[in-house]
Amino acid sequence: MKTLFDCHKACIVKVIKLNTKGDLKQRLISFGIMKEALLEVLEHSPGKSTIEVKVGKMNIALRAKEAQMIEVEKI
Repeated sequence: MKTLFDCHKACIVKVIKLNTKGDLKQRLISFGIMKEALLEVLEHSPGKSTIEVKVGKMNIALRAKEAQMIEVEKI
């Protein structure tokens, strides 16, 4: 299983599964991060505490814990 957190800069991936529930799952879906969505990893912060991803035309910063809950596959 590969997660969004494991991806390198400039990697383009497809979301396979969100391993979360409740408010966090709804928040991710409202950003467009859902099954079959394409994401591009733009940047990791120093220490990898956050990760910046592009979803459609929007850039989003996710915490490392949130990125670890998103299963992806490389395209």
